[in-house]
Amino acid sequence: MPSGITSRQLILISILAVIGSCVSVPKEVNVRTEYADMLAYSIENKMLNKWYPAAYDKEYGGYISAFEYDFTPSENQNKMIVSQARHLWTTSKAALDFPDIAHYKDGADIGFAFIRDHFWDSTYGGFYTLLERGGEVVSTSADAKTAYGNAFGIYGLAAYYEMSGNEEALELAKKAFLWLESHSYDPEYGGYFQNLSADGTPLKRTSDTPSTATIGYKDQNSSIHLLEAFSELYHVWKDPLLKTRLEELLYLIRDTIVQPQGYLQLFLYPDWTPVSFRDSSEAVIEKHHGIDHVSYGHDVETAYLMMEASTVLGLPNDTLTWIIGKKMVDHALTYGWDPNTGGFYDGGYYFKGESEPRVVKDTKNWWAQAEGLNTLLIFADLYPEDPHDYFSKFEQQWAYIDQNLIDHEHGEWYSGGIDKQPQYKTGAKGHIWKTAYHNYRSLANCVKRLRSSQE
Repeated sequence: MPSGITSRQLILISILAVIGSCVSVPKEVNVRTEYADMLAYSIENKMLNKWYPAAYDKEYGGYISAFEYDFTPSENQNKMIVSQARHLWTTSKAALDFPDIAHYKDGADIGFAFIRDHFWDSTYGGFYTLLERGGEVVSTSADAKTAYGNAFGIYGLAAYYEMSGNEEALELAKKAFLWLESHSYDPEYGGYFQNLSADGTPLKRTSDTPSTATIGYKDQNSSIHLLEAFSELYHVWKDPLLKTRLEELLYLIRDTIVQPQGYLQLFLYPDWTPVSFRDSSEAVIEKHHGIDHVSYGHDVETAYLMMEASTVLGLPNDTLTWIIGKKMVDHALTYGWDPNTGGFYDGGYYFKGESEPRVVKDTKNWWAQAEGLNTLLIFADLYPEDPHDYFSKFEQQWAYIDQNLIDHEHGEWYSGGIDKQPQYKTGAKGHIWKTAYHNYRSLANCVKRLRSSQE
């Protein structure tokens, strides 16, 4: 990776100093150098070079999203705002990290133009969720727009603006933020409604809404990614209202959505009362797993995103965010970590009358492992003497990723660890929900952090 330090890297490095204490490096410099070199090699030779320039859609614009196990393009190439914006973010960051590789900037230009020209609704505003490959809207039904999708639109545009200086991108990101403010933001209870109609009206639950549907609920997932998107935007646009909303989201996630035990409540009613099936039978609980369980991957990811938001905001003496973040990571390591091979399990549950969660889904999806690697290294540097020994967990996590997630023959990562799901060896490497965003961000952050101790 290049030796020049960008403003984003300074933010990542400064997380070490915000709690106001000197942090010793937990391992010798040569060990950190070895890991930095391994991760950097993996980024350049097992990840980015597989996606790009293969994913640039030079016929229709934007990005080809779907690839088979061997990186041949799949037949269905619909385009979703989430994955298109994640590709825009990734190519923009890669253009900064690898300035000598010209096609990353060219690829980011392609992605920006497609989002600008096709995803933005010129009638009602906001980003559509799903388009056909050429840009035609797939649906204008009840799920036409989401806060989550618009958050990623903002996220990708802000990164692209930082890289390119293209004012048009920043203006579109501002429009999306203000559109969310007018349509998705809840002035009564705070936070944002996730499911929106084509004209931006929040959707409400009715007597006909299935119990397994999430329409009308608020949720941790859109909340944490709005936090992430607003952090990225505030990094380049110091708007007072944006700062207020970013602070509100940080406190809302930290103090309300995170439960006392140290995990995120997945779904909540508009007044932030948890949606829980804990008083139901185990069969009912299993039926509603998608709505109510402990998601260890989201917990370790959110610990990082909260710390990033606090640092971007420049909050003075914000020790509580670090305390809650540590509680979340420690909870995940205690109850959702595989001590034999490493890796965070996909799901746990606090059954009624039990004080500890049971593992109810022992698979290990790719994005949770990526997010866990980044967060473990941050906490290794913050708390080098902690009994959890975060650096050893970081080492075990990388070994797990290297052995069970990275496809050393065809490149990129499997969708889940093949120790638990061997069928993923021939599963799709890319689709509208899977890009290089999680694993590139994690590995790039780790490389910069590992090398920062040498400067």
